[in-house]
Amino acid sequence: MTHVKPRRRPNASRALVIVVASSTLLAGCGLLPGEDGRKTVTLWLMRGSASPEFVERFTEDFEKQHDDIDLDVRVQEWTGIGAKVKKALKDDSGDGPDVIEVGNTQVAQYVDEGGLYDLTLESARDLGMDDWLPGLAEPGRFDNAQYGIPWYAANRVVIYHKDLFADAGIKSPPRTRAQWLEATEKLNTGGRQGIYLAGQDWYTLSGFVWDEGGDLAKETRGTWKGTLHAPAALRGMEFYRQLQALGQGPRDADEEHPAQTGVFAKGDVAQIIAVPGAARAIEEKNPELKGKLGYFPIPGKTAGKPGAVFTGGSDLVVPERSDDHKGAVALIEALAGKKWQTDLARTMNYVPNKAKLAPAVAGDEGSAAMAVGAANGRATPNSPRWAGVEAKNPIKGYMTKVLNGGDPATEARRASGRITDALSVAGP
Repeated sequence: MTHVKPRRRPNASRALVIVVASSTLLAGCGLLPGEDGRKTVTLWLMRGSASPEFVERFTEDFEKQHDDIDLDVRVQEWTGIGAKVKKALKDDSGDGPDVIEVGNTQVAQYVDEGGLYDLTLESARDLGMDDWLPGLAEPGRFDNAQYGIPWYAANRVVIYHKDLFADAGIKSPPRTRAQWLEATEKLNTGGRQGIYLAGQDWYTLSGFVWDEGGDLAKETRGTWKGTLHAPAALRGMEFYRQLQALGQGPRDADEEHPAQTGVFAKGDVAQIIAVPGAARAIEEKNPELKGKLGYFPIPGKTAGKPGAVFTGGSDLVVPERSDDHKGAVALIEALAGKKWQTDLARTMNYVPNKAKLAPAVAGDEGSAAMAVGAANGRATPNSPRWAGVEAKNPIKGYMTKVLNGGDPATEARRASGRITDALSVAGP
């Protein structure tokens, strides 16, 4: 953990000495010994979520705007963070965090185990919840109460090789699924791959399923069940099968085995589906591709609406046991507000938490494409036990079996059963 010591006014130490020395007089004035009128609000941020320069700018401005608060920013590692947050939520010592950055899909499990402060009133009154990106807002909501406040988003786009598109006579990126298949088929010739799509890229499959009106699992009267066998979900899998066949992606591996950026960097792949930041890894492996990469939102069924995408990113939560809910809410209002959302998005190439703030990243082609897709973003099923599904991930096995010729309906029903079983297992 990196600890950033809170800044104090130059006379704070001197003031503290005076307070201690004059305890009798201060007691008569209704002040506690040692009190200098300022409080410390502690913020846990995850490593890599915000640059040190952003944190410094924000801290200086926040303390200037709130002269009764010292901000203590503590940077956490992703490894082991779940157990650390759960412990912090049970900490009643008064020394724990007041605001914590968590992955957007983690909120449900923390709410289920107890310890989060209900921010529904503040969300409706002060934070503009009606404008939030659904892929961040929905997983932060549990039992009709808002516990997670959207902070930033990131999602997949199509990264394409401009020269290969030009060679195939494709003058502009496709905007519909039908156009996408047609263009990809043209690109998949002469030893080139129209698209490199690994067989177990289940996040991309999820978007196709959502586009069809389906889902990975649904809740009915408090019970979660897998729904990959539903007609809409099967249609999403069929589109994935058609697209995946227009390249040489492995049917039995995900996008990291091998890393798709390395495959794309060889120069004979026309497209991959990835976050825009993957372009940096591609260009590092093959500098000749600098300036030759383009981006477009994953196409939807119609030109008027981009394809659905899985929205990754972070929400901000407040522990119930925080001794300064007022200070915590003030901090969230600043972090989630227009000024610092704009700054963060431009600094880190993120998508802001509201679609109307998307113009903040219009100058960056990759981020702009990502922002278009984020407006139609979703998150994984909002069950506190979804992590158990991902641990064994029957979706991956299902995809491989279908791509290898298995009956989609049969394999989907089996996978749905495994998802249902995982969501029925009581947590620790």
